[in-house]
Amino acid sequence: MSDKPVNGTCNGDSDTATYNKCNGTQPRKDVRVWCDGCYDMVHFGHANSLRQAKALGDKVIVGIHTDEEITKHKGPPVFTEEERVKMVKGIKWVDEVVLGAPYVTTLEVLDQNNCDFCVHGDDITMTAEGLDTYHLVKSANRYKEVRRTAGVSTTDLVGRMLLLTRNHFRQGSAEYDIEKEDSTAKSPWTGCSQFLPTTQKIIQFSDGKSPNPGDKIVYVAGAFDLFHVGHLDFLEKAHELGDYLIVGLHTDPVVNSYKGSNYPIMNLHERVLSVLACKFVNEVVIGAPYCVTEELLEHFKIDVVCHGSTPIAMENGKIDPYAVPKTRGIFTLLDSGNNMTTERIVERIISHRLEYERRNQAKEKKEIEAFEALQRQKLTQKAG
Repeated sequence: MSDKPVNGTCNGDSDTATYNKCNGTQPRKDVRVWCDGCYDMVHFGHANSLRQAKALGDKVIVGIHTDEEITKHKGPPVFTEEERVKMVKGIKWVDEVVLGAPYVTTLEVLDQNNCDFCVHGDDITMTAEGLDTYHLVKSANRYKEVRRTAGVSTTDLVGRMLLLTRNHFRQGSAEYDIEKEDSTAKSPWTGCSQFLPTTQKIIQFSDGKSPNPGDKIVYVAGAFDLFHVGHLDFLEKAHELGDYLIVGLHTDPVVNSYKGSNYPIMNLHERVLSVLACKFVNEVVIGAPYCVTEELLEHFKIDVVCHGSTPIAMENGKIDPYAVPKTRGIFTLLDSGNNMTTERIVERIISHRLEYERRNQAKEKKEIEAFEALQRQKLTQKAG
């Protein structure tokens, strides 16, 4: 016989709260994890840090610094605070977002947001004065560290745009060569721009769910380079058209064929994780064909094919890549209401080239000094 309470008493069934009260137990309190930062040009490294933070608790609360705070301590952000808030809200592991987080994380900010502890990557973040921004929560033992995602940083991505390099996308035997984009980059945290993809990382980012019987399946395709607020708004609109959203990502050579210059800025492996981190996306097709074919539509049982308001480049200058879904009557153009593009981001960087170059150099200098100080400290401790 059940010993749960009945009708709010301790004699039978009722809700869990009454049962816990009668038995002298309390429902387990959610563990709330605080993460904070600039979250400028949000990339899969940010998302991976938040994924790891979520594994340490139940809820992830993200504090975002204002434009003013970032400019003071680091230099001008690429994205506005409104854009940065929207991007972080779009990451699947984030539960709440708080704008106006102080650059130095305090115990007060943790308590105000009912957070148990703070989580950050194993790289160092410093104020304009060279102070560790997490020294207060570290001293109070309310700080936990997760592994930083090697091979990507906002500093690195800005550098790729300023240098207009093409090394980040490779083909054939050179695809996985490990080297630095910029030989002058010496920071142990942001200097290396080589990301090594693994199946484990893709599994960690994927929700692993297949569509349910009867689900309306929506398909979109593109480069989704430097995943930004324009992409996010478009994917949200596409997701609203059905129950399951599949994103096809074109290979680097295909993207370069219709974008030109040094596009894509992020290679295919990097773009896969950036898109998978979006809460509106259920599945990604890696290296999707440029033309949407009958075989693709049949294989994934696609009901709707969407494209945004950006121009559609013809394959070989004459073949409409959406001819098949148009013939089937399942193609639709979507207006996301957001005019942000990857090209506009690059324009922002180039137009403020000197400011961002100074920002990157200053950040790297501080990181090198901090790293060398840590190494000296370790040697001193080792020597006794």
